[in-house]
Amino acid sequence: MSSRHLAGNRPIRRLTQAVIVTLLAASPARSAAAQTRYDVKEHYQKYEYQIPMRDGVKLFTAVYVPRDTATTWPILISRTPYSAAPYGPDAYSRFLGPGMRFAQEGYIFVTQDVRGRYHSEGHFVHMTPHRENKGPRDVDESTDTWDTIDWLVKNVPHNNGRAGLWGISYGGFFATAGMIDAHPALKAVSPQAPQADWFMGDDTRHNGAFFLASTFNFMAMCGRLGSGTSMSCGQPFDFGTKDGYKFFLGMGSLATAESKYFKGQVPGWTEFMDHGTYDGFWQARNILPHLKRIRPAVLTVGGWYDANNFYGALHVFEAIEQQSPGADNAIVIGPWYHGQWARDEGSKVGRLTFGSKTGEEFQSTMLIPFFDYHLKGKGAHPTAKAYVYETGANRWHTYDAWPPKQAVSRAISLSAGGALTFDHPKAGGTPADQYVSDPAKPVPSVPGQSTDMDPDYMAQDQRFVAGRPDVLVYQGDPMTEELTIAGPVSPTLFVTSSGTDGDWVVKVIDVHPDGFQELVRGDVMRAKFRNSFEKPEPLVPGKVAKIDFTMPDVYHTFKKGHRMMIQVQSSWFPLVDRNPGKFVDIYHATDADFQKTTIRVFRSAGQNSRVTFSVLPGNLTP
Repeated sequence: MSSRHLAGNRPIRRLTQAVIVTLLAASPARSAAAQTRYDVKEHYQKYEYQIPMRDGVKLFTAVYVPRDTATTWPILISRTPYSAAPYGPDAYSRFLGPGMRFAQEGYIFVTQDVRGRYHSEGHFVHMTPHRENKGPRDVDESTDTWDTIDWLVKNVPHNNGRAGLWGISYGGFFATAGMIDAHPALKAVSPQAPQADWFMGDDTRHNGAFFLASTFNFMAMCGRLGSGTSMSCGQPFDFGTKDGYKFFLGMGSLATAESKYFKGQVPGWTEFMDHGTYDGFWQARNILPHLKRIRPAVLTVGGWYDANNFYGALHVFEAIEQQSPGADNAIVIGPWYHGQWARDEGSKVGRLTFGSKTGEEFQSTMLIPFFDYHLKGKGAHPTAKAYVYETGANRWHTYDAWPPKQAVSRAISLSAGGALTFDHPKAGGTPADQYVSDPAKPVPSVPGQSTDMDPDYMAQDQRFVAGRPDVLVYQGDPMTEELTIAGPVSPTLFVTSSGTDGDWVVKVIDVHPDGFQELVRGDVMRAKFRNSFEKPEPLVPGKVAKIDFTMPDVYHTFKKGHRMMIQVQSSWFPLVDRNPGKFVDIYHATDADFQKTTIRVFRSAGQNSRVTFSVLPGNLTP
């Protein structure tokens, strides 16, 4: 293991719906200074093609070829549902590739509208299911990528026969799908914040619970039917208010979104509402089981503060490790919100500062060397399996495995009087804590007004809910030594409810000496899915149920003088839709189905509610 300390500072920008979607497109936004440093048109010749796929559908593809024809160049491809604009052979993008410096590095840059989007032919299918057994004209994102690369290496002059593939968010899904059964010319792939499984942990649902604000915004803006067969992103939804909590509460049950706002014009939303369990619809859209026999080198990228697709980054890396043994497979995880590493120097998220330009460091020392080595034969082969940033201590590390092999599993228990302890609970005393969850007054997910999922919501101070009667708070003593956790976070709760369904939200918090409550990791589990995501089961009122789940990984150090806090609650609104407390199809529930429920969380010797971490060797007293 080795570590590097970095240095810098710059404030976060509040992002609107329109800006978020724009930044997820093939050309991330960059600083004004960068715009003046490099003239793309001066150094590149642009071409536009309609590349034929094996089923006859043609995909719009913009190709930027270096004007320097004295050498050959590798091809670097992004396939996107967010537009290959600007359109027209004389309309040049100001930015090329997955980072600020890439245009100066020299590649043949390719951006393609995936089928059914913008200027490409065909029918767009969300999270296109992968086909394992194909006939000669069967297509999916793997074949579309293969056909695109095959055409490019045969028809674009001055290419060196090597291709790379990258994409962020939805583009990360297309990069992931494109590495399966890869074309021989495809040598390197970087899926960045890739969508992998929309039901289990990416974008739309976490452990079966519906992520309302982000999904509503995305579908309202990028899911509406257009003219002809192609789909594109339009204007952001007009909420008529900045208060998303009030708007979504006033909307009522999820079923009213269709009748009030979408009216049959957003087929993706309709599909989501019609598939409330992990059925064949969702299973077919899970790309992870298909990551077998991966041949290109892979560098997956994720961010600790990525509210959208951190699940996808972790699980794409893990799936390749497990299903493609021997693959050249690595991961980078930095202190970033969604896509921040491509458009920001990465020195800050909210009030959290890192004292370093982590985004620039990633671009110059990790991403550029990755593509340069595999596509140009330049430099040395990267040796690390994992490049990870330790929050709290603010430093980079490299490891030969993730999570680190030396991490030890330890559980911290919820204790009487709102305490935390690494000791197992003793018999006796009050066995449980209790609160009432009221879907008419759900616990808010952010302290201010917002109509979307704030990109920095995980960096926002959690004190705004710590005093609510429907939030249980457990806190340890000040740390006498540093405590570092590295890997997954797994809550286990023993609970009862007066209802037949419910949500349990667990938040792990670093309490700073000044009182700031930093959200290290938080997630939700919908009780009906506690035993099976395919076959939900009701709770039995008053009967103890075990709720356990695994949250995405962390790598965080609680410094001396800091405290660990765990908050437990049953709503997180409007980040997550409201659970009615009743075992029903929530996506077609009526307002009459919503009811108050009395919740008990047990912390006895036999029913030990706890959170299990992977702890690096050192002091283990909270």
